[in-house]
Parts: sequence; structure tokens; C-alpha cells
Amino acid sequence: MLAAIKLAINNEHKKAFFFPNLIRYCILIMNAITFLGNSTMIPSQCILRAFTRISPSRYIRDSAFRSCPSRFSSCRNQNNNPDSNRIIKPTNAGSFCTDRQSSVTAQVVSEARSLSASTTCPRDPTLDQIYTKNGLNVKPLELERLKGDEKDDKAINGDDKRVNGDGFEGIKSNETEEEAWRLLRDSVVTYCDSPVGTMAAKDPTDTTPSNYDQVFIRDFVPSALAFLLNGESDIVRNFLLHTLQLQSWEKTVDCYSPGQGLMPASFKVRTLPLEEDKFEEVLDPDFGEAAIGRVAPVDSGLWWIILLRAYGKITGDYSLQERIDVQTGIKMIANLCLADGFDMFPTLLVTDGSCMIDRRMGIHGHPLEIQALFYSALRSSREMLTVNDSSKNIIKTISNRLSALSFHIRENYWVDKTKINEIYRYKTEEYSMDATNKFNIYPEQVSPWLMDWVPECPDSGFLIGNLQPAHMDFRFFTLGNLWSIISSLGTPKQNQAILNLIEEKWDDLVGHMPLKICYPALESSEWHIITGSDPKNTPWSYHNGGSWPTLLWQFTLACIKMGRPELAEKAVTLAEKRLQADRWPEYYDTRNGKFIGKQSRLYQTWTIAGFLTSKQLLQNPEIASSLFWEEDLELLETCVCVLTKSGRKKCSRAAAKSQILI
Repeated sequence: MLAAIKLAINNEHKKAFFFPNLIRYCILIMNAITFLGNSTMIPSQCILRAFTRISPSRYIRDSAFRSCPSRFSSCRNQNNNPDSNRIIKPTNAGSFCTDRQSSVTAQVVSEARSLSASTTCPRDPTLDQIYTKNGLNVKPLELERLKGDEKDDKAINGDDKRVNGDGFEGIKSNETEEEAWRLLRDSVVTYCDSPVGTMAAKDPTDTTPSNYDQVFIRDFVPSALAFLLNGESDIVRNFLLHTLQLQSWEKTVDCYSPGQGLMPASFKVRTLPLEEDKFEEVLDPDFGEAAIGRVAPVDSGLWWIILLRAYGKITGDYSLQERIDVQTGIKMIANLCLADGFDMFPTLLVTDGSCMIDRRMGIHGHPLEIQALFYSALRSSREMLTVNDSSKNIIKTISNRLSALSFHIRENYWVDKTKINEIYRYKTEEYSMDATNKFNIYPEQVSPWLMDWVPECPDSGFLIGNLQPAHMDFRFFTLGNLWSIISSLGTPKQNQAILNLIEEKWDDLVGHMPLKICYPALESSEWHIITGSDPKNTPWSYHNGGSWPTLLWQFTLACIKMGRPELAEKAVTLAEKRLQADRWPEYYDTRNGKFIGKQSRLYQTWTIAGFLTSKQLLQNPEIASSLFWEEDLELLETCVCVLTKSGRKKCSRAAAKSQILI
């Protein structure tokens, strides 16, 4: 009977526009009955919500991800789902999924899920499976699909060896890639049976994972890109929405709460026992309260915005970033970063250990890594914010800050042989509006290693690691320089010069394993004073000159942008020879990266994901344009320093514009 009613409705689908809501609810009820008919049990509340809490308003879509007043976000269950690590490819994913349309029944059920308003068991609206919560093996709801859809909607569990999506050719994975994909999927963390991220590392022999079993925002970015480039968007969408929910929760250290908008460094899915055989899943975030040194993760919010933009660019689904709660989250992060303070510079002032280098390494102040990510996040925010009366002021503030920041970095952070020679001859104690040595840098800071290391070639140079009054950190920080290329924080000429430097200093910066996190390492008295004799950051180890394979995907993206993919291919080939045999280490030690790090975690997820993302970008370089930014000439025309009425000179953009390569 049910089949007959369905057939009649489908035959009359052309008339559906006269009474769309009636048809929608009828089919929903029938599917619910069909599904529940396969079971002899009473349906759980989670299932009933999917069919009873339907609202016609599109403004409550995904309301399960809205802020929760409690400390934890919870989901109640009775047993672990045996398929909890399976990530199901969405039926309505963007351009990287099939273009064929689902049948009427599938469309209606999918829309019903997207309108569901559950608050205790949040679900992603695109998931194709619903599981009951009473521990019985119940057949999941099956949707009717048009013929041929099955081939394009395979679950991403290693069965499909092809990369799906527009412009992608079928690619046979080699043994290393197959293992990498298996390990990446094994690291997936689920919450209420939905994938929400990947744990930092999953070494089966590690009995004390510390916080490496948590989902870190910065660590998940390469995992997210690997999934997105493979046409798998559910896990990324879930991650973005759940971490957004965590943003508004109470966070306190020693009775003091940081500013609104701070994103957590990580979160963990914990299981709390209830009565009988029931349990409750909760998300437990860490905003720095438990971190070593109790440092707030400044870069987490910046990475979140960058990933949000990448999600829209790759999937073509811009509805996520247009949601009111997501727009509010972007504004909260931007307001936190753009808050007025005592600083005289447009750069972001942070403490030591507030980014990837999360231990004491002398990067407090205005480290390049934070500035490059800050610039990228501001450009992303300007792209994604909806222009209206409530956002026009912050968009104007963002544009002004971008202009000042790009000029400041290009003018004051850039060094090559000529600039170093100029600094070496600086006069000090200049009290003047026209001072050449604006930051009162003492020539003695130019270390002998730098004078010997900087290439003779005028087309090689880099952006220094930090700049403060009377202090220049001349170390080469790889992440900051790579993101300066990716975001166009540097000029086109500077960006090419950075890659020229890496190529010329390949043995120092790449060696046996790409890439050095910084160069050179702090040694002897510098190590004792700056790191506080940190036993983990010994010379040429960990953050102090260690080699980090996860930087590979960012190097690949920068090389593709600058038209030099052969450099990236050389680095990927080098890494591929060792990573699998070495069990995917977190980092490598020694000056040339020959040995696995003495405290390196094995099966490190962002090492695995960085390798996979690099391979995908090289195989499909055209998609890389979705992940980087081109030069914005409009920023060079904008000047916020019009101070002629006070007798001060107007800030000139000629110097920056002269370096633009047309």
C-alpha cells in the first residue's frame, strides 16, 4: 500500500507545486513508517525528532549547532555505533560530487533532515544515515536514487580509488597513498555518530597520548583540505559548526575570562555514564586552560576563518558562510583581533607560544606566522561578510588594517643582501619623523651566520621572523614565509625571491626531510636564555630547527601559485621515500632532518594529511587557485595615514607599488 501511494505521488509530481507542503509531509511520514517498520523496537527520540520537528523556516536550519549555555555540548546514546568511523559522502555535496539529481523522495527526506531542530543530538543535514539509540541493529533509512547515482555516492572508506569532482581524472593510488588514506580515516573522531574532526595522532602503541587524542583546529586544516579535495565535505562542515558553537562558551583561567570570539585550541569527545547502560557524549574544549604555559591559541580563530573560506571555494556551498551564526562568529573573531590597544603598529601583538610554535621560543611580540595568518583571515573575512548596515563598519576597518599591515610587512620585514648591508650601517638614536632606522635597531644584531648565509643573488630574500623596537629576529620561519606567499602579503617579487632562497638553501631548509620549521636553531647560551633550557626544544629538534613534514602542503600550494610546481614535486618525492617506512612521524631531528625526532609522535595525522593534500594539489593544480589569494592592487591605493593637517608626511605607497611585477 505504501508503495502504491508513493508511486501515485511520484506520477503526480508535476502537480506538486500546488500543495508542496502536503506532499512533503506525506512522503516524510511514509518514509518514517517504512523505516520504523523494519524494526520491532520503539523509535528513539533522536529519530522521532527528524520527522516531527519540521519547520518551514530556513532560518532555523542546522539549529542544533547553536550555542549551548552549558559547559559541554552533549548527545545521549546507549552504545557505540560500529560504523562511527565511516564518513558518508553527502548526496547534495557541491561541484565535487555528482551533478545528477536525487529522486523526489530522497530530496524531500534530505530537506527534512536539514530542517530538523534537535538540540541534544545534533546531526549534519546532509548525512544519509540515521541510527537508532537503543543498541539494536536497525537497518538505516534507504533513499531512492536515480539509476547510476550509486557509482558517484560511494562511502569514503578506501573502496574508491578515484578522486571525484569536476576536472579531476581518475588516479590510481599507490601503496603509500592507500596507507595514508586508511590512517587518516582511522583517525576520524565522531560525535553523535557524525564525523567532527581527526585526532592529532593515533599511534596504537602509545599508551600515554596526552592531548594528542584531541581534535586541534590548526592540526585539522590539512585533514579538512584532503577530504574536501577528495569530494568529502560532511566532516569539514560538522567541524566548522561544532567549533563555532564552542566559541561562545565560558572560558576562564584563574578567575579571568579572555575576550569574546576566542576559538579553542582543541576539543575532545568525552563519554559520561548515565543511569543503566546509557551514556552521554560531550564536547570538552580547551581554550588554553590546560595547555602547557596556559597560552591562549591566537591562531585557532584565524585558521577557522581560512578553512571556512576554503570550504566554500572548493565545494561551491556558500550557504554555510552566509548563515547568521557563522557571520556572527566571523565578526567576533575579527573584533577580537582588531580591538584597539597601545600598539603603534598594524601587526598583531601576541605572547610566546600562541601559534604552531606553542612553547617558549622567543617569538613573542609580532611574529611573522601570526601576521601572515592574520592577513589571510582578514582577506577571507572581507570576502565572506555580508555587506549590510551592521557589517559596513567592520568591513571598512578590515580594509584599512589590510592596507596598513601589507605595507608594514613589505617595507620593514623584508631582508636581502642589500637590506642587510643597510641595517649593518644603521645610525642609532635617531629622533626624527624622517629617521631611517625607525625601530632603533642596533647593527650588532646582524649575526655573522646571517651575513654568511644570505645569498649573493639579488633575487633571493625572505621576511624576518619578528620586529619590535630595538629588536629584529633574523631567523627564517618557514610557515610565515609560505603563508606570505599564499596570501600575497609579500609582493610578487618578494614571493619569488623567497622560493629562490629555499631552492638555493635546499640543504639547510629541506635536507633529508622537508621542511625546517625555522632556521637556524638556537644553540648554547641563546638556547639557555631564550627557551629557558627547554629539554624538548634542544638545538635542531622540535620547534628549534626541527623538520616538519606537515609544512609540505603549504610549500606545495606556494610553489603552484608562483608557477614552480617542480620544487614541490621534488620535496614530495623526497618525503614519500621515508614517511611510510618511518611510520609518519610528527617531526625529524638534526641539522639536515636525518633522524626521527627523539620525542616525535608516530602516525601523526597532520603529517599524513599534509602529504595527501600535497599529492592532490600536484595532481590537480587548477584547484589550488581556490586556496590562495592574488595581489590586491586596491589595497595599495588605500592609505589611512592622511595626516597632512598636522604637518606630518602622508604615508607613501610608491615603494610598495614599485615592487609589483605586471
